[in-house]
Parts: sequence; structure tokens; C-alpha cells
Amino acid sequence: MTQHTDLRSDLLPATVREFLTAHIVHDADTASSFLAEDAVIVDQDETFRGRTETYAFLRDAGSEFAYTSEQIGAHRVDDAHWVVTVRLEGTFPGGVAELDYRFALRDDLIAELVIANHPA
Repeated sequence: MTQHTDLRSDLLPATVREFLTAHIVHDADTASSFLAEDAVIVDQDETFRGRTETYAFLRDAGSEFAYTSEQIGAHRVDDAHWVVTVRLEGTFPGGVAELDYRFALRDDLIAELVIANHPA
């Protein structure tokens, strides 16, 4: 059964909170430390697999733009799946985006992260 509840960020699993904190400040070393060895990241239909590709994604994602980010929502799907909605504002095309970061956890690490547009 799916449980949808809005959560404050301090109620998210530590792995998710600390990953997002590092990712927002472009700290790929720290962010990648929360990924499983065989992690998969999907961002806007582009897929990155394993340590080398996911690290490169975390290092380079959004680096060509200046932007701010703010968590505007979060919910627990089940014990292993969490969704965090982030609003970005910046110099990228369109200037504003709301993205869902869909986390699948395994053994307190991120096994999969899907980043997609938040449904309107």
C-alpha cells in the first residue's frame, strides 16, 4: 500500500537528506558516497549506471547554469521508496522547474534515483 504524506526534510532517511545536501552544493564526492556500487540514476530519460557514470553525472549535472533549489514536498512511498520534490530557479531554459527525485534505497544506500518533471 502506498502512503503519501508530506514530510519535513528532517523526517526523510538520513541517506536521502545527506545525498540531497551534497548534490545541491555540487559535492559529487560526498553525494556519490550515498550510492550503491551498482546504482542507477535516470535524469530526464538519460541513464547513468555504476560508480563511474553516476559520479560523472553528479559532478557535471547543472554545472553550466546558476540556480537555487528548494525542497517543496516529500513523501514516503514505502520503506524503500521516497519522493522529494525540488523547485529550481535559475539561468537554465525556462528558468523554473519542479522536479521529483524518486529514491529507491537498499541497505541504507541509494540503489536508484529517477529525476523527472513533477506532474502539474
